[in-house]
Amino acid sequence: MRWKRTIQLLDVHCEGEIGKVAIGGVPKIPGETLAAQLHWLNTDPKGSELRRFLCLEPRGAPIGSVNLLLPAKHPDADAAFIILQPDQAHASSGSNSICVTTALLESGIVEMREPETVVTLETAAGLVKATATCRDGRCEKVKLTMVPSFVHDLDVALETPHWGRITLDLCYGGIFYALVDVSQIGLTIDKGNAAALVQAGMVLKDLINREIPVVHPEIPAISGVAYVMFRDTESDGTVRTCTTMWPGRADRSPCGTGNSANLAALHARGCAKVGDLFKSRSIIGSEFEVGLAAEARVAGKPAIIPTIAGRGFTFGLHQIALDPFDPLAEGFAMTDVWGPSAGEI
Repeated sequence: MRWKRTIQLLDVHCEGEIGKVAIGGVPKIPGETLAAQLHWLNTDPKGSELRRFLCLEPRGAPIGSVNLLLPAKHPDADAAFIILQPDQAHASSGSNSICVTTALLESGIVEMREPETVVTLETAAGLVKATATCRDGRCEKVKLTMVPSFVHDLDVALETPHWGRITLDLCYGGIFYALVDVSQIGLTIDKGNAAALVQAGMVLKDLINREIPVVHPEIPAISGVAYVMFRDTESDGTVRTCTTMWPGRADRSPCGTGNSANLAALHARGCAKVGDLFKSRSIIGSEFEVGLAAEARVAGKPAIIPTIAGRGFTFGLHQIALDPFDPLAEGFAMTDVWGPSAGEI
């Protein structure tokens, strides 16, 4: 073979959301910390080249993420990872943390112990504790103790060209979210509305990031609203979610970092306390259990420690390669399947 680069990927999904895990061939990523490595991936042309190689066509697809397994920097971590998506590298994700934990245990990279294995994951947002329920060589369920989540601002008014004035919550759950009650845009969260929800999410994300800058007070590499998450409450109290992701798709899982951000908003409003458990349901009907484990502080601000529990499933193993003579080596995306914003790639 004349391949210039090869990377081995273990295929995993968490409650329907694909999170492939790069378990072999990952190049060295410069940086003394995970946050520095995240910054390099998002600012250096070689970082962009790696992301496009893994996430865009013809090797990638508009659904899912690719998780880069990296050597841990923190002495307490079993493994480290950074999430690649078509737009950029991201610091943290609940569904991807479950995918990575499942991959580590079921591939044998981290030894599985039954009935329970604790894996400490290092992310650019901090350490995530993953407690995996294991049986017969399989990772059955993963409960994550997430990084501290907090409110940036509640009830932010935003003038929009399509829906007039709407209000939203800006909260951090490992990355920054704009949380929007879906009724404000005249839609419901169901599969038939996925395209319309995503289109609305892309419009709102662009407006918000142009008008309202947000930066993590302790981790400057984490800035800007990464996603708009639409939310609703069902009759049984279940939180229904649809996280919209650039350039034009919906998260298939209930979204771990999004529910962490939403839990921070609930806590700030006095609607959630330590020990509470909630159910969250995705646009396809899959579920997470969301818990409030403890209160905390971040840069002097009130924060919470959320927990997210869900299931990961492995479904394949493959290797992708780069032919040095391939004229499409830089990758591409088209609006027919990637959505209207794909024209910006």
